[in-house]
Amino acid sequence: MKTIVKTLLLFSVIGSLMSCKSTFNAYETMENMENRNALYQEIISNQSQFSELIDLAQQNEGAQKIMMQNHMQMMESGKMKTMMEKNPEMKQKMESNMQKMMENPEMKEKMQTMMLDKMLGSSEGRKMLMHTMHENKEMQGEMKEKMMQKMKENPAMMEEMMEKMMENPEMKAKMMHKMKEKDKSLKINEMDHN
Repeated sequence: MKTIVKTLLLFSVIGSLMSCKSTFNAYETMENMENRNALYQEIISNQSQFSELIDLAQQNEGAQKIMMQNHMQMMESGKMKTMMEKNPEMKQKMESNMQKMMENPEMKEKMQTMMLDKMLGSSEGRKMLMHTMHENKEMQGEMKEKMMQKMKENPAMMEEMMEKMMENPEMKAKMMHKMKEKDKSLKINEMDHN
């Protein structure tokens, strides 16, 4: 009888220990909203873990697209500009991350196409695009070709942009200056051919 009791006690202790064994199931954890929110809060409150998550996301093409879309939405809403003004260190990190993503030619192409589509879709976006292109000479050449193609495909948009540019005295002066220079170069070319 004592042997049976000891054996049963031993089995129950072993059974108890084995049932206490902790196993982590990410799917089950993420399925519960409270667990998921607690996990998110833990990650975003710890800067090194959050940086690690961002680095992992940058290595995943689907996550990169989502990050770009969110970035564009923040730029359009003005939130990005406000955050950058308040935190120059963040601005530097964002620029660094953008540069890393731009090193991938495929990602650079997708980003530029997405940016162009979004920006050309609103008058505020077009203004921002023009301002950015005037500041960044490399972007100026690449985006200019794409923008010209989009405007050829959509003459109404081109007309609207021209009207907006003419309403802005600074832009109007720049355009008139460029047109005069182009006119001069055409006349010189004509004279050379005669």
